[in-house]
Amino acid sequence: MVSGCFINPKRCANHIRGPFLTAAPGPRHITGMVAPLEHRQRIARLMPLDDVMRRIAERVHPVTPREMRAAAALGATLAQDIVVAELHPAAPLALIDGWAVHAESTADAGPYAPAVLPQLREVAVGEALYDDSDAVAPLEAVTWRGGNGEVHLAMTPGEGVLMPGTDAGVGEVLRQTGHRLRAVDVAAMQALGIVGARVRKPRIRVARAGRGRNDIADAIADWLAYAIAADGGEPVATRPGGEVEALLTGGGVDAVAMIGGTGVGGRDDTVHALARTGSVEAHGIALLPGETAAFGIANSRPVLLMPLDAAVAVWLLIGQAILARLRGGTEHLASLKSTLIGKITSTVGLTELVLVRQVGDGVEPLASKYLPLATLAQADGWIVIPAASEGLPPGARITVCPLP
Repeated sequence: MVSGCFINPKRCANHIRGPFLTAAPGPRHITGMVAPLEHRQRIARLMPLDDVMRRIAERVHPVTPREMRAAAALGATLAQDIVVAELHPAAPLALIDGWAVHAESTADAGPYAPAVLPQLREVAVGEALYDDSDAVAPLEAVTWRGGNGEVHLAMTPGEGVLMPGTDAGVGEVLRQTGHRLRAVDVAAMQALGIVGARVRKPRIRVARAGRGRNDIADAIADWLAYAIAADGGEPVATRPGGEVEALLTGGGVDAVAMIGGTGVGGRDDTVHALARTGSVEAHGIALLPGETAAFGIANSRPVLLMPLDAAVAVWLLIGQAILARLRGGTEHLASLKSTLIGKITSTVGLTELVLVRQVGDGVEPLASKYLPLATLAQADGWIVIPAASEGLPPGARITVCPLP
């Protein structure tokens, strides 16, 4: 089952169960030549998304943790608790601009009977208190006469003071194992002198099939890199034109996400390349859009192959789940409940991703099957129509997931 954004997923009884069949790869053809029909990639049957997700759960495991500096670890999943080693603050600090005083010496002070205190020391916010000072009197509460300060306000111990250990105590857990590191966590760590963390932040190679310039493919690859980074991974970009097998098996990464080359065209060869270098767990997935997507393993690492025209949908439905498995942890994809404005019709047997836009108190459907670039920019999120459903009526309660 897809992360928390999958709405009541069901399997379609019309789908054929069991392993898919992809035509065995024929002899390798010379790059740039068109493969004969008998050697082209073919899809024998579409695998239900639920079955693909089960294979991902079986084959994809959390990556080895590594030590990272706090800022670089943003978004990663903690493999070890963040624990405070020292008292913060270590000494009393002024919370206001004023005069450092010993509270007991002002016990009977008032507007007409001030406490006369010689040698008052002015302190600024954040400045440490010394000697026996345990309170900070406001600037306006003190007048001066003959070199002595007259405090017109009775103070209590700790008033106007940030006491030792208020921000954090020794041994206090700042963030627990399994949680993702947020920006506020990084800020707190840096303020408390914690320089790094032990985390899981998977490195994912982002590549595209084909050579030469392709503005759309390049834009999708850039988006994919951003989506990976926003979801706690570390994208590793590659230049177009590299040999597919080298991209699938090259070191330095924990997974590969490749755009293009999954269809039956004469130059489509990424699925065959995956079969030559590893194993193809699924080619042909009951998704709309994204039927020609493929998932497999190469060099003991997960590989997701995405058709160019459906790469966004395939990443949202499958890629995010792979990344979540690699990160480990306990947190699920963010989502919210809303009400559908308008009707959605869907093809039975295919899990369908639909873009939606916020309208008043609900959301309206924008696009499915094909996701135009302009519509992607207008969308506020996406929903999933289960494979067994013919669609959703107006007023249906739905789960909306945000776009990266």
